[in-house]
Amino acid sequence: MRYLVTGSQMKELDRYTMEEVGIPSMVLMERAALAVVDEVIKYAEKKASIWIVCGNGNNGADGVAAARILHLRGYDVIAILAGDSKEGTREYKAQVKIAENVGLPFTENGELPKGTCTILVDALFGVGLNREIFGPYRDLMENIMERCPEYTVSVDIPSGIHGDTGQVMGIAFPADVTVTFGYEKLGTMLYPGKEYSGTTIVADLGFPETGLPSARYYTYEPGDESLIPRRPAYSNKGSFGKVLIAAGGKNMSGAAYLSALSAYRTGAGLVKIFTVEENRQILQTGLPEAIIATYDPKEAEAGTQSFKELLQTQCEWAGVIVLGPGLGREAYVKNLVEEVLVNAYVPIIVDADGLGVIGENPELTQYFTENIIITPHLGEMARLTGSSVEAMKKNLIPAAREYADRFGITCVLKDAVTIGALKDQRTFVASTGNSAMAKAGSGDVLTGIIAGLLAMGLEESDAAALGVWIHGRAGDEVRKKFGSYSLLASQLTEEIYTIMQEQTRE
Repeated sequence: MRYLVTGSQMKELDRYTMEEVGIPSMVLMERAALAVVDEVIKYAEKKASIWIVCGNGNNGADGVAAARILHLRGYDVIAILAGDSKEGTREYKAQVKIAENVGLPFTENGELPKGTCTILVDALFGVGLNREIFGPYRDLMENIMERCPEYTVSVDIPSGIHGDTGQVMGIAFPADVTVTFGYEKLGTMLYPGKEYSGTTIVADLGFPETGLPSARYYTYEPGDESLIPRRPAYSNKGSFGKVLIAAGGKNMSGAAYLSALSAYRTGAGLVKIFTVEENRQILQTGLPEAIIATYDPKEAEAGTQSFKELLQTQCEWAGVIVLGPGLGREAYVKNLVEEVLVNAYVPIIVDADGLGVIGENPELTQYFTENIIITPHLGEMARLTGSSVEAMKKNLIPAAREYADRFGITCVLKDAVTIGALKDQRTFVASTGNSAMAKAGSGDVLTGIIAGLLAMGLEESDAAALGVWIHGRAGDEVRKKFGSYSLLASQLTEEIYTIMQEQTRE
């Protein structure tokens, strides 16, 4: 697991490290500059022309320090000071003075050198940028991008990217490599900032973890498959949980199949599919390992006592419930969703048409309890909240966090980068997954994976976050084999084992 930070959290961690731990800011700055230099020289030849554009904050001071180190190593480098060198932070002024003492060439007030550069080091704005760039700074950035198109290394975050949301603040430098310090910033994890950041390198400057704030953002990384529960040798199918999949309307058996198969692949001991009678034969044929229980949609629509008793029996059997994939939008679906929410006292993953019903009937949220996990995509989230998709794209984390906190549930908001707003106040940001997974059925696989993890004993927050990570890793494995166009959701289920078996490797 690795932590992620907002701009304000990083500033507080800087303050804590300098003022309470006692590491001088200039020491941190030298370490940062050396990390930037290490990445620049991987690409640069001694004859390369290197421009380092520097603002007058501490991000710019990092850039001046990097320019000085490269100059002393014999590289053709010039520092472009975007403002007056006599202005800026204390550290910035100190770095400019040191650079003058060693003869570093530089320009002031954003004046550009003649010609073009081979490598641009972007140290103009850091994570504190919170307003749109315009005027002379925008003109400077546009002029530089016209003359330095070859290779860009950004310092901490690409200038113009919001450190918390990843949004472009009017204009931004597209980086090939971003060297960030201490902890990766949310802005380099979220689109479009993730695309602008290129390859992100996290340089360890010596920030103590004790200085991290209580509001934790995090992601998983290779090695975290160890969090998957182990399967003891002395066990039986009942040892690994019972999953009820309430899914699949008429002619929509595929969603139920994919969710059930994924739950089994992830490790669930028993899976039962609760569906309409028309789906029995195809599901029994496609997944003979699953138990099939069926109902009459007419009885469900009428809300008969026999249907209620049947559904209550299924809920009592289950240790985990998946509610919604492929249910359709027939009138009876509302009764089914409501009865499950009322009668179930186990973790429930609400997805797809289950979320559609709740969006149309918001009074159903009165039955939400802390064991609920919802897995909406942006369109479904818009119907749940009344917000617009465009507004949520710009504020993914706040959108997920606000809904989760309002009801005390876990919200997995699916997008190019999926967000897990967990009920325990942690926020998970997915680092796996790719655009090849934007296919019908992919979300059904995710619900099944989360259900399988819950069945094996993980708590809701942990199962949701780990499930998103496993799902994304399966997608990454499929893309390696079949490319970005040909992925099928069923192939995701076939790759789950790749990640699960890593848990048992010594």
